[in-house]
Amino acid sequence: MSSLLAMSPVLASNEYYDLGSFGRTITTTSTDAQIWFNRGLTWVYSFNHAEGAYCFQQALAHDPECAMAYWGLAYAVGPNYNKPWEKFDQGDLHTSVQRGYNAAREARKHAAVRATPLERALVDAIQSRFPTCEPAEDYPAVNRDYAAAMKTVYETYGRDLDVATLYADALMNMTPWALWDLFTGKPNPKAPTMEVKAVLERALAQEEDGALLNPGLLHLYIHFVEMSPTPELGINAADHLRDLVPDAGHIHHMPTHLDILIGDWRRSISSNYKSTLADDKYFQKSGAKNFYTFYRLHDYHSLIYAAMFAGKSKVAFDAVTRMESTVPEEVLQIQSPPMADWLEQFLPIHLHIMVRFGM
Repeated sequence: MSSLLAMSPVLASNEYYDLGSFGRTITTTSTDAQIWFNRGLTWVYSFNHAEGAYCFQQALAHDPECAMAYWGLAYAVGPNYNKPWEKFDQGDLHTSVQRGYNAAREARKHAAVRATPLERALVDAIQSRFPTCEPAEDYPAVNRDYAAAMKTVYETYGRDLDVATLYADALMNMTPWALWDLFTGKPNPKAPTMEVKAVLERALAQEEDGALLNPGLLHLYIHFVEMSPTPELGINAADHLRDLVPDAGHIHHMPTHLDILIGDWRRSISSNYKSTLADDKYFQKSGAKNFYTFYRLHDYHSLIYAAMFAGKSKVAFDAVTRMESTVPEEVLQIQSPPMADWLEQFLPIHLHIMVRFGM
């Protein structure tokens, strides 16, 4: 537990990123802890899990007995749609599992004393994601167990938008990027595709509850529809997400997954450009030695991709020059996670642009 609380508290009123107004009221005695929790949840919904983990630790620094801050930390260090268990290197896996296990157990201990029934249900469910303090031998089984645990929470609290988001996330992580058969356009028979659809669309219909202001819900729906035969169904969700979290670059970027698919190159360029501006701010404040560099480069790449489709060579070359300036060599030397492996796909892009424009 001591390592979970090793961080010195930072006042929530200090200068920080502009993450908009999203949040979730939790059981805590500290206003600062509440604000840091809101930031953590917003970041993990925006797929900057490392920054989310930092925020949850800050919440704990202000309220060491906050069960939901421990829950958030456990959630943040676990797998996600872009980084499933099998993509963790061994060092990262051992560290993440131990952190997640310890945080989950602390969450359970404190939830027994001070938490709402819904919070206790979420805390109970996260135990299934970290059944032991050592890496599991069968992570598909762990994923199934966690999804089953979240289903139990959903069956009781299904009208809660975060519960719906977290349950859909658990289902999608059973078969990441494989919800649909790309050859037939039909749901993958080995994936819980239609269950994900039902959960997300029921939640999105709850506009009176703030569905169109929940970045996690909107984000996941884009991922759900983008490989389906009807990606245009996600455009409304995408437009509500587009500027929802001002300093989260990946949130500006996510709608462009659909813009590209419907041929809206100009909108894709515009939103991806905003994404890179937010990412540049993160780079300037937090540096490049973090896993979010993978997302930053993906956002740049998407801007370049749209510019290549639109025939805008200057936009593409300007973007690749900016991108390359934010990848110092020492980032590629990070062994765990193996950043060179994660980033190598982005490094030849300059040549791709030259080929596209006949140079």
